[in-house]
Amino acid sequence: MVRINAFAVEQWMDLYETSAKHNLAETCCASISLNDLLALSPKKDLVDYKQKQVYGAIRGSETLRTNIANLYSRPGSTTSSPVSADQVLVTNGAIQANFLTLYTHIGPEDHVICQYPTYQQLYSVPESFGAEVSLWRSDEGNGWAMDLGKLRSLIRPKTRMIILNNPQNPTGAILRREELQGIVDIARENDILIHSDEVYRPLFHSLDSGQEAPPSILEFGYENVIATGSMSKAFSLAGIRLGWIASPNPEIIEACASARDYTLISVGQIDDNVAAHALSSPCVENLLQRNIRLSRQNLNILEAFIEAHSWAMKWTKPKAGTTAFIKFVDREGRTIDDVVFCQRLQEMTGVMLVPGSQCFGGGVDFRGYVRLGYVQDNQVIVDGLNTLREFMRDEYEKLPLAC
Repeated sequence: MVRINAFAVEQWMDLYETSAKHNLAETCCASISLNDLLALSPKKDLVDYKQKQVYGAIRGSETLRTNIANLYSRPGSTTSSPVSADQVLVTNGAIQANFLTLYTHIGPEDHVICQYPTYQQLYSVPESFGAEVSLWRSDEGNGWAMDLGKLRSLIRPKTRMIILNNPQNPTGAILRREELQGIVDIARENDILIHSDEVYRPLFHSLDSGQEAPPSILEFGYENVIATGSMSKAFSLAGIRLGWIASPNPEIIEACASARDYTLISVGQIDDNVAAHALSSPCVENLLQRNIRLSRQNLNILEAFIEAHSWAMKWTKPKAGTTAFIKFVDREGRTIDDVVFCQRLQEMTGVMLVPGSQCFGGGVDFRGYVRLGYVQDNQVIVDGLNTLREFMRDEYEKLPLAC
């Protein structure tokens, strides 16, 4: 029997999300309705009401897979996308995309290296398949930077895969082009697969002046790479539950497609149509512009809040994505118990946050850290932070310290 660790962050969301009054734990960009989607595009063919609701295209419609492939074309570039429609497989969300790539390529006695911290699925699933997992730890004292020398030191003869999350959940940090090139070079030298969860791409909203938006892992000319993505985060459509796998290697796509037959015949035709519409031009450009503006607006509000509480809150400002990883301390700089903090905050005020030690560190790492999602409707952030401000004034200093 396959055994897998409890998925801590999803269980926390399940336990607290429905009762939250101010959900500052949400990781998706502010969701949009189908009417909102229509307003972003001159096209009005969102759904064909005469279409028979059969299974539809097994791997995803040609239109949808083409639009997904086009996401990987660099803006202003004269070169084509590094993948074609045939190299894209549509899935039931990025969570299935990640699972399929790991299920088809990882087994007992394999060794996997996983960027850390990250979404627990990316290291717990390989462990459940019998693989040994080494965590490639970000340097929290250096803006969550990654050390390529450390990556090299983790390579073993049985290393099968390097797993990345770019932009990174929960920190909002990024792997830059030169770092990605270094990772690709290491993988190529050792014949290692790279699986890059790029679910928050291309929400790069806070890059330094003149800084290049990081390319997808697909853009480096290495065949043994897998990128996964979703409509949930940067594209504000979590409700249609649609994601994808993209790879220039046809064997990877075929292996995932074969395994997918046992878990999903096809996504719903309505979901396929909605996603295809959202990723068509000019709708996709308008949607991303809307979410970039909202990201910057809300992040400025959050940054001002943190500056006003700098005695208690420490962070590295995110460069991308929708989440911030914030450390809470007392007036002497000692770490607060993040689990008790999140529990008491929600019980007393209805403000929901996610504790870092329980949901990203297995109870050992990231004590005092909480994950906060800031790319929601602006009023959600304003109201939630105003309520948190009152808690910080009246109750915060009563919290216990981390053990």
